[in-house]
Amino acid sequence: MAAEVDSALPAEDAIHTEKALGTLPHEENPRLDKILNRKFDLHILPWLFGIWLFSFIDRSNIGNARLAGLPEDLGIAGVGTQFNLALLVFYIPYILVDVPSNLLLKKFRAGVYLPSLITAWGVVCLSIGFVKSYAGLIVCRLLLGLFEGGILGGVIIYLAMFYKRHEMLYRSGLFYCAAPLSGAFGGLLAGALGNIEVGGYKRWPWIFFVEGAATVVFGIVCFFFMPDTPAASRFLTEEERDWALKRMKIDASGSTALETVDEEKFDWFWVWMAIKSPQMWFCAGVWFFLLVPLYSFSLFLPSIVAGMGYTSTTAQLFTVPPNMAGFVVVILTAHFSDKVKNRGGFIAAGTVVGIAGYVMLLVSEQNAVKYAGTFLIAMGVFQASPMLMGWVANNLAPHYVRAVGVGIVISIANCSAFIGTFIYLQRDAPKYALGHSISLGALVITLFLTGLQVAYLSWENRKRDSGERDVRLVEGSVHRLGHRHPAFRYTL
Repeated sequence: MAAEVDSALPAEDAIHTEKALGTLPHEENPRLDKILNRKFDLHILPWLFGIWLFSFIDRSNIGNARLAGLPEDLGIAGVGTQFNLALLVFYIPYILVDVPSNLLLKKFRAGVYLPSLITAWGVVCLSIGFVKSYAGLIVCRLLLGLFEGGILGGVIIYLAMFYKRHEMLYRSGLFYCAAPLSGAFGGLLAGALGNIEVGGYKRWPWIFFVEGAATVVFGIVCFFFMPDTPAASRFLTEEERDWALKRMKIDASGSTALETVDEEKFDWFWVWMAIKSPQMWFCAGVWFFLLVPLYSFSLFLPSIVAGMGYTSTTAQLFTVPPNMAGFVVVILTAHFSDKVKNRGGFIAAGTVVGIAGYVMLLVSEQNAVKYAGTFLIAMGVFQASPMLMGWVANNLAPHYVRAVGVGIVISIANCSAFIGTFIYLQRDAPKYALGHSISLGALVITLFLTGLQVAYLSWENRKRDSGERDVRLVEGSVHRLGHRHPAFRYTL
């Protein structure tokens, strides 16, 4: 087959084809890989962890402020669904900005663009503390969503510039574990800040003042330390930089012929390839239904715990242990997922654990059992989200296909906020049966769609193993096949 393809292609294409089909050796350098990963871990992951920590704190602290008197001071306590609407409007710009933000990431340099976003939303978060009206709260939540909207997709694409495909998930887990940690840390912090009464600002404003100011400071620091790409990483030696670029091309498995991500130029061809990719739409569906319980749990856990009969401060503190359990499980599952090079199995297992947690909340009358259920939800749901980040990034290539695909997936998935922010209503307190039931149903659908995606990816990999996709090598330019290249294998 290789000889037949070679005769039909230009010499340069033939060389790439031979490499892709295994007739030319792939280079390996475990020593340099280990050095690079260690350096990238030290110089990149702490900043991404901090960005995601502050991101989740600043979008979710309104749930803590709710228990510290925000609805009463703004005149929306017990008034229909006004508080839920304040949660919802955050996601409108958050959804709309995903794809354009991902396309701008490389153009404006990731090491400048991402810190700019976090600094901007930190200013907005701080400003919420000065809000005196419901309209002001809505405006601030819209601006917060605008600046936070480009972060998740941007971070996924940023990681894909530095790490090989099956090294990414563990790193995704290391930064994403900041989400459950933010719930734990935010609960502790809100428990303290929600009691401050200074200068006419009582209780809830101090949650936004302190957390927003901390975000601004962190964002400014990021400007000075986050590299743009491997080629621009000043902490690498010349040898390390050369290998950092070379190993990414090898890891692309024929999906790109360019030497570095800096050489890739935007082309609508890549946009269309992303849109036509079934794996992108599967991930969008899985993530959509997963985020229904994830977002509602993050926003309403203080209210769920308070519904068990605990006071405001105690309820804030009781949100810490479940979130810490989720934090530990995210790290562990991310590590083992990269070890076995599998995503779908972990998502399915986490979904089953989350389902058990919601069943406990729905059927038990004992607070101890209900509280134990929150642990299962945190452990099952939080770990699945970084799995999906890795899954969609692993199976889309090259850069601009990934950028568009990740943006579309996140945009569609975050539409679940229109459900998640309205299923825990004050009128349903303290049992919140409606919210628990809808979250349970969403996890059942998540499990079903995950199974479908694994089946599709396995089928496609078998086609490539048997040579049934090799015809693509003579249908057009090998360099524009992306993840459709016969040598490219999907991660299950």
